[in-house]
Amino acid sequence: MTHPTTPRICPNCDGHASAAITLGGRDASGHLRTITAYCPACHGTGTRPIRTREGARA
Repeated sequence: MTHPTTPRICPNCDGHASAAITLGGRDASGHLRTITAYCPACHGTGTRPIRTREGARA
């Protein structure tokens, strides 16, 4: 059985690993103030590592 070599999409964020959240209001030059929040499960990558299964050892 072959395993895929590409990492799979993070199930917690569905690949959308970061989001811009408005803080409300604007700064002195009129720009909207935002912060970036990252997915805590994948740390902002959008992918999860492939799990390797260990076989039974005799």
